[in-house]
Amino acid sequence: MRIYKEFKFDAAHRLTQVDEGHKCGNLHGHTFVLEVHLEGDVDPSRGWILDFNVLCDAVNPIMDQLDHSVLNDMEGIGNPTSENLSVWFWDKLKPQLPQLAQIVIKESPTSGCIYCGD
Repeated sequence: MRIYKEFKFDAAHRLTQVDEGHKCGNLHGHTFVLEVHLEGDVDPSRGWILDFNVLCDAVNPIMDQLDHSVLNDMEGIGNPTSENLSVWFWDKLKPQLPQLAQIVIKESPTSGCIYCGD
């Protein structure tokens, strides 16, 4: 079974590996949506895979770091594409959330990335 929680943060970025004149090479912002999906067996005594509070405790410090930031300034993200951001979140969260199954990053309602680990 899977559970997920959605988080939102506002951040700016500019893509560093685009052709000259590409609009995404300019600093611009998004309201990003992060979905963190966990997969596992339901604990029969508690009736859940994981307490959502535990999930929030793992994710919220990262949200606080990213909200209203410039992603290019964040260590480890590199060129801040949705793809690179998805891997960055995975690497940050997997040690704390062994049931992590999928990261979804949406940079707009119609564009995003799904990452399921290596």
